[in-house]
Amino acid sequence: MMLRRLCGAVLATLLFAMPVQAQTIFAAASLKTALDEIAGQMEKETGRKPTISYGPSSGLAKQIENGAPADVFISADLDWMDYLAGRKLIKPDTRGNLLGNRIVLVAPKDSKAAVTIGPNFPLTQALGADGKLSMANTDAVPAGKYGKAALEALGVWPSVSTRVAQAADVRAALTMVSRGEAPLGIVYQSDAAADPNVKIVGMFPENTHPAIIYPIAVTANSTHPDALNFVRYLASPAARPLWEKQGFSVMQMRISPAS
Repeated sequence: MMLRRLCGAVLATLLFAMPVQAQTIFAAASLKTALDEIAGQMEKETGRKPTISYGPSSGLAKQIENGAPADVFISADLDWMDYLAGRKLIKPDTRGNLLGNRIVLVAPKDSKAAVTIGPNFPLTQALGADGKLSMANTDAVPAGKYGKAALEALGVWPSVSTRVAQAADVRAALTMVSRGEAPLGIVYQSDAAADPNVKIVGMFPENTHPAIIYPIAVTANSTHPDALNFVRYLASPAARPLWEKQGFSVMQMRISPAS
C-alpha cells in the first residue's frame, strides 16, 4: 500500500511538472511589435510563451476555416471575426473587442512631403510623377479596406486608384515606405510607431472610415488550458502600457467568467 501511494505521488508530480505545449495565436500583422513584447513579458511572469503567427486577418481567418490549429484569433476588423463566428469557428462567450487604432499617411523619415488630409486633398500631386501609394490589399485586408474607405469618403480614390501598390498585409505596405520603395503609404498609427524609418505626414479623420476595432476570441476547436487566460492577459492592466506605447487604444473588454 505504501509503495502504491508513493508511486502515485511520484506520477502526479511528474504529470504536474510536464510542460504544457505552447498555444498558437493567429494575430493581425499590425499587432506584431506590441504583441511580441507582451508575450515576452508574460513568459517572464508565467514561464510560458505562446507561438504567434502573424498575417493578414483575411488569410488567418481562412486558415482557421481550413482547419489550421489555432487557439486564439485576433483580427484587425470585425468582419473577419464575424466570418468565423458565422461558421461557428470561435467560442462566442470568449469574444471581446480588445483594441482600437487609427490609420495614417506615412512617408520615409527624410521625406519633405507635406500633406493636409481633407476633402479632395492633392494626394496624386504628393506622390509625384511616378510614385506609388503603398497600401495593404484594399479588397480583403482590414488596413487596406479602411484606407480605401477613407479615400473614397474624401473624394480622392478615383484619382489615385491606379497608383496604388497593394501589399499582402499592412506590415508589408509599411516596409515599402520604410525602404523608400514608395513615397507614401497608408498604415495604422501603431505601425508608424514601430518603424523609425517612417514618419506620419497626415492622420485620417475617424469619420471617414468604419471604426477600427480589433476583436479577439478563442477558437472553437481549442482545448488549450491557457487560451482564455491569454485572452484575459491581453486585456489586463499589465498589458495596457505596452499596447498604448505602440499607439493602440485599449477597449473595455468583458469576458464571461463561465467561459
